[in-house]
Amino acid sequence: MSAPSFGWQVVWAAFTVAVFAWGVGFYGPAVFLHILHEGRGWPLSTVSAAITCHFLLSAALVARLPGIHRRFGLVAATRMGGVLAGAGVVAWALAPAPWLLFPAALVSGAGWALTSGAAINAMVAPWFEAKRPAALAMAFNGASVGGVVFAPLWAVLIAEAGFPLAALLVGSAMAAALWWIAGAWLGRTPAMLGLRPDGVAAAAMPGGPVVVAERAALAAGSGVWRDRRFVTLSLAFSLGLFAQIGLIAHLFSLMVPALGPAGAGAAVSLTTLAAVAGRSLLGWLLPAGADRRVAAAGNFAVQIAGCLLLLLASGSLVPLLLLGCVLFGLGVGNMISIPPLIAQTEFGRADAMRVVALVTAVNQAVFAFAPGFLGVVREAAGWDGAPIALAACVQCAAILAVLAGYSPQRPGGRG
Repeated sequence: MSAPSFGWQVVWAAFTVAVFAWGVGFYGPAVFLHILHEGRGWPLSTVSAAITCHFLLSAALVARLPGIHRRFGLVAATRMGGVLAGAGVVAWALAPAPWLLFPAALVSGAGWALTSGAAINAMVAPWFEAKRPAALAMAFNGASVGGVVFAPLWAVLIAEAGFPLAALLVGSAMAAALWWIAGAWLGRTPAMLGLRPDGVAAAAMPGGPVVVAERAALAAGSGVWRDRRFVTLSLAFSLGLFAQIGLIAHLFSLMVPALGPAGAGAAVSLTTLAAVAGRSLLGWLLPAGADRRVAAAGNFAVQIAGCLLLLLASGSLVPLLLLGCVLFGLGVGNMISIPPLIAQTEFGRADAMRVVALVTAVNQAVFAFAPGFLGVVREAAGWDGAPIALAACVQCAAILAVLAGYSPQRPGGRG
């Protein structure tokens, strides 16, 4: 392919990284929760707490991801992420006692941090400006495909080969694939190919970069926590992802009574197929002048509707149950791709990457507690609908938070 199209090759490389990262580090724990609780009789609250540990350590590393990339490079960081994620899932499978899930979570969490949301943005963002919504949508669709492929794949592999062998096969495949992809596509920058973002040749823009609406610089150090744009963005998506990830961690086991293990895996796949559709539609159809916070509020509302249908289904009305999964999934697709787009609009280029890393870190520090918290709520209430109802309420709070940062005067859609 020609040099200007190399950026789209990077998008497809990031897409593949996302397939493995979410398939192993995000959707995997939801299956592990059911396998370890039902198969080994380990307490639901303990396994949920280990999943919390997995996400919490990741949050600590994601906050430092820009520095890790500067020191070691994107290639080395991505390769290490693949190795750690693969080793971590094997450690989960081989743990002989519940408490050993926690050291396993430290390894898997480090792998997730180096290959998930902020890392995908770091791969794609340097190559695109005007086309960034579509490019990020395509790359992050790998996250949804990871759920479509891995949710049923984990169920089948574990049933046929056992958890340890299934983990070894998947973990080895991830480590090998990311090692190769990182070396082949992630070591170049647009400047190396004589390009500017969106595949424009540097020589074709002798006057310098396109001038965009001026944005206030992000405060240095602790001042960031007083920036209304940052606070409302991180709060809204921390709440939204707390609800989403907490519910997804339990979704497989919640679907099993009505659909069986295979049907529950298919329901999770349906949710992630809907996520692909939702993210693609937003990425390609979002008007250039649209306020992305309003789009985020609409996204939360769609997920609330899905939660309400899941509650109405009561675990027995299968068509309503599946429709709830679809609506919830339509929102899932945009929860990780909208924050970078809002950051692109509201912050300058120099600050946007820092904002994405910090927002991602805050989000993970909050949603890390979601699987364990919803597990405790579910056990205490003795009602499988409790985590679904709680998720809907938290999403309502997320709408209020994201709209609190709305400003009609802010430039819409231009990066």
